[in-house]
Amino acid sequence: MSPGQPSSDSPNVPWPDIVKFIRQLGHDIRNNVNAVELQSAYLAELAEEKELKDEVKRLREMVSEIGTSLQKLSAALGQNGPTPISYPAADFIEDVRQKLARDFPNEATKVNWEVQLKAEKLQIDPLMAQQALLELFANAFRHERNVQEIKARACIDSGNFVFELFEPKTKFELSTKDWGREPLQHISQGHYGLGLNRVRMIAEAHGGRLGAEYDRATSTLVTKITLPKAA
Repeated sequence: MSPGQPSSDSPNVPWPDIVKFIRQLGHDIRNNVNAVELQSAYLAELAEEKELKDEVKRLREMVSEIGTSLQKLSAALGQNGPTPISYPAADFIEDVRQKLARDFPNEATKVNWEVQLKAEKLQIDPLMAQQALLELFANAFRHERNVQEIKARACIDSGNFVFELFEPKTKFELSTKDWGREPLQHISQGHYGLGLNRVRMIAEAHGGRLGAEYDRATSTLVTKITLPKAA
């Protein structure tokens, strides 16, 4: 066995068990974070000097950030089913555009939109479906900070709603075969390789799918979400 290679007797833990573990761990840590928050609030009441009050305020902000990060992690693992309603496809894309401008004001100006929608309707959970598209944008912005333009296209193709994101990538060596099916594979500070897995889960929960292809001729990664159109 080569160095660094996992042994044959390494446990093969099912994904639902991993999700359960991480959620319980996050819950336990949040309980401690809440206790620290209460204690720091008490310290803020006792503090008299302005400098000390400012330090306690910064401490509370740091604690709050930890709690927010844990909430986002729990959301990324979410497996709750959607509550679909009939929703105009054009309105859905407009909602995404507005939230993109609000959450990513600088990067949103780099998105070149091509929307080919009329009166078609989708059977979706609007908030959950929006999360999927926004995660794709967030992922693109995070990995291509210097990109000048990203193209987004929304249309109806073969009776399905199709959303495609075109990211210019001069160097791309990853396989797209299991796109969105490899959680926890690419981990960095503050990011745990869960975003695309969450997008895939949302798409499939709506009866759709997530896929990606890399066009070497144009050096473009094309990520596609397909959702069935409402009957």
